Amino acid sequence: MTKEVEANTAGEQETEEFVTVRIADQLFGLPIEQVQDVFMPDAITEVPLAAPEVAGVLNLRGRIITAIDMRKRLDLPIREDGARRMAVGIESNGESYGIVIDKVGEVLRLPRSTLEANPANLDPRWASVSMGVQRLEGELMVILNVDRVLDIGDSSQTA
Repeated sequence: MTKEVEANTAGEQETEEFVTVRIADQLFGLPIEQVQDVFMPDAITEVPLAAPEVAGVLNLRGRIITAIDMRKRLDLPIREDGARRMAVGIESNGESYGIVIDKVGEVLRLPRSTLEANPANLDPRWASVSMGVQRLEGELMVILNVDRVLDIGDSSQTA
């Protein structure tokens, strides 16, 4: 029985699950184990002197979380006024974040063996927050490295 459990565990390790999100019509994947919740942010309060990618802070069920605007983080055109936005709740190093995106899709379970390195022509700003890509039917999904997405402090400060 122990071998059966080990075999099942090994089989589970061969796939990885991703929450798919859309940002300006591009498909991205977030490792599901890092996603806490999905929500529609209400009022976001701007934070003076914050990095441009920091949309502000918001109150989510009594917790103050930092909202990261993924369009700005990825150097994409800003969202049209009034356009609906969503957010994915992430926790990192004891802090809560909301990654502001356009749409949430589905959860995909994909073989780890199909994860490819970033293509040479991937925009450097995207490559800096990506851990690779997955080829899907007619579309390329960029897999986001959450730690790199949240690493905005050093790149925005000047001495």
